[in-house]
Formats: sequence, C-alpha cells, structure tokens
Amino acid sequence: MPTALGFDFGTTNSSLMLARGNGEVAALGIARDGGIEQTVRTALCFWEEFAAHRTTVKSAAGSQAIEQFLLEGSGSRFLQSMKSFVANPSFQGTAIFGTRYSFEDLLDLFFDHLQREARTADIPRRLVVGRPVEFVGGRSDEGLAMLRYERGFSRFGFDEIVFVYEPVAAAFYYAQSLQKPATILVGDFGGGTTDFSLMRFEPRPGGLHAEAIGHAGIGIAGDDFDYRILHHLVLPRLGRGSEYRSMGKILELPPGLFSSFRRWNELSLFRNSRGLRDLKRYIPLAQEPEKLERLIDLVEDEQGYPLYHAVTDAKRRLSFDHSIEFRFAALGGDFAPTVTRTEFEGWIADDLQRIEATLDDLLTRHDIARDAVDAVFLTGGTSFIPAIRALVARRFGADKIVTGDEHVSIAKGLALIGATQDLDKWSVKPDGEKA
Repeated sequence: MPTALGFDFGTTNSSLMLARGNGEVAALGIARDGGIEQTVRTALCFWEEFAAHRTTVKSAAGSQAIEQFLLEGSGSRFLQSMKSFVANPSFQGTAIFGTRYSFEDLLDLFFDHLQREARTADIPRRLVVGRPVEFVGGRSDEGLAMLRYERGFSRFGFDEIVFVYEPVAAAFYYAQSLQKPATILVGDFGGGTTDFSLMRFEPRPGGLHAEAIGHAGIGIAGDDFDYRILHHLVLPRLGRGSEYRSMGKILELPPGLFSSFRRWNELSLFRNSRGLRDLKRYIPLAQEPEKLERLIDLVEDEQGYPLYHAVTDAKRRLSFDHSIEFRFAALGGDFAPTVTRTEFEGWIADDLQRIEATLDDLLTRHDIARDAVDAVFLTGGTSFIPAIRALVARRFGADKIVTGDEHVSIAKGLALIGATQDLDKWSVKPDGEKA
C-alpha cells in the first residue's frame, strides 16, 4: 500500500513518485511508448473543439500538451515554465478562450492531468511537495508563493500536505546509499532557481539521522542561460539593438520591447499582451522594419515553444560539443551562426559568478571549510553544463562530485521523506521556517 506521494513541480520538468511501506519508490508517470515517463514537461495546452452545436475548451499536459500544440498551432494556447509565476505578485491570472485562470487553477489542472493519466487508484493521502530555497524573480513574494501552492493542492483532498526544500529531498535520496557519517552539499541546478543545502548524515541502526546545517538559493538557473543565447544570438535578428526615427532623431529601440523573452513563461503570454501591440507601433518608424515583422510573425504564429526547443537544444549540445551551428526556420534560411562553448561560457559568466557567490556565502555563514564537505551531489538538468561542474570541481575537487538520477532524485527523495515517521524534521512551514 503506498504511504506517500512525492511531487517535484519543476520549472522545466515535473515528476511524481510513490513511496511504499517497504521503502520502494515507483514513478507515477504517464504511460507512453510501452513505458512510463518518469519526468513530464511542465506545460499545458488549451484548444477548442466544436461538436453537437457547441464549443468546448480542451486541455492537455506534458508531452501531450506539446503534441497538441504542434497539431493546433496558433489556434491553441500553450503555457510552459508556469512555476516562474508562483511568487510573482504581478501575475493575477491569464484569460484563455474567455475563461480566466489563476496560478492555482493552472497548477490544479496540471496536477490533475498527471494524476488521471497515471491511471492508478492507489493514491496515498499524504502529499510531499518540493519547493525552492529561493523563488525566481526580482520581486518574488515567498508568502504569496506558498499561499498559492496550498490553495492549489488543497483542492485534491489530501489528508496531509507537506513542503520540503528541493535540495533537502535530493540529499535524503542520496543519503540512502551512505555507509558512514558524511557532510553532504547538494547543488540543485534547475530551470528557474539554483539551490544549495548542507546536510550532515549519520547511518544508525534505527535509521538515518540527519542534521540540516544550512540552505541558500538564487533565482538564476537554466532559463537565464537560455536567455543569454537569445540575447546574443537570436534577438538581434528580431530587432534588438536596431534603431527607429522619432521627432527627427535616430534612437535605439527600447530594450523593454524584448523583455518577454527573458522568461519562457512570459513569452507564453506575449501574444495576448499590450507589449505586442506596442511593438507593432514601432514598425512604421523602424530603420529595419523587417526584423520587427519577423518577431511579430514568430509570436503570432506561436513559435515560442519551437524557439525554446531550439535554444535549449543548443545549450544541451554545447555541453558535449565545443562548437555548434544554430538554426531556426522562423529566423530565415540564411541564419546559421556558429556558436562555441567558450562564447557561451562568456555569456553566462556573470550568472555563474552570482551562483558561486551564493555557494560561498552558504559556506561562510556556517563556517564550513571546503575540505569538511565529504561529497557534492549534483541534481537538476542544468547540472550537466560543463561550466557548472567546473565551478564545483574548483572548490571541492572533481573526485567529490557525485551524480545520478539528476531528473528524478528530488521526487524520489520527497516520496521517501513522506514515508518516514519523523516527517516534521524535514518539512518547511509556509513562512519558510523549519517545522
């Protein structure tokens, strides 16, 4: 009988895991191609269907949302990276085919799709949800984020809903394999945030004893690295840095016109925003109007997700190749620049420096020497980037880096924590304090 459900609601991907009383963990994923998808893309697609003289709005989540979007195209609404909205006070909802959806509505719908498509009747009554140490956004409101989480998940009737720091869950998962006491640093490099947790573990006959030393986080991660590629490579092709004529003067187009490209979740909403209307007003004044027209076509033709896929694929390839060719059809057939890993690492240098400073601050605050850390467990898709691994290796030595199950270690850890008798020791109150 399952005892707990662990849910890692990620910016890019999400994962559901079931913990059973015997200590086993199983993926509660979506059946696909004869197997189970352990991770699901954090995305929703909405479209309209007409039947029996009435129109109904349909929705899908994960890879099915992507497939439906590619089928429906501009006749659909596609949302991704929804987690980036949770702590944003400015986000009060979005209108989709005449209905307004709050963040809680979107979370509710996404989670409901995952549960129903998993096709299992044995849903436990305890839900353990991961949360970042720091939420993404310059004006992020942690209290608002936790209130939205609680409202969204409370609709499912769980007897108990507990929140755990995501890197703590990853640490708990890794610690199951420990044979002796160890001080572990977990680096969770995701899509929206980078989080660190320092934990002391000691295997004992009665179970695993753990002590949390400290946590730190920053709202810089994989999505920011994506934006560096967009900023330097793609946006100049779409008008960034171009000029326009105003009152007899030649001025640079306002950088704010391109701000929706900074976050994938914001680009999902740009087609129905005031920003697109403002952008169109610059076309008659622009020195290179064809670039702005290309940008408008890209947005109105719902090319945001294909662009996202092209950029993230370029980032992935740069983790294995020293140079790549970047192509995206909507930017024109003559657009095929070569990008080197060295260039990319230069673009993200400031981001890496801020991540490094966050890690150093954690060690300094808790007076932990680098050689006192026995192992560094890396998780999250962004941890595959060579510059990230090099950052960690410089501080602790490459021999201390441990990896494994980078995409599901948090969800597995959440489920395992949910099966423990001392759940309060691991949980975090809505205000961010330990329970």
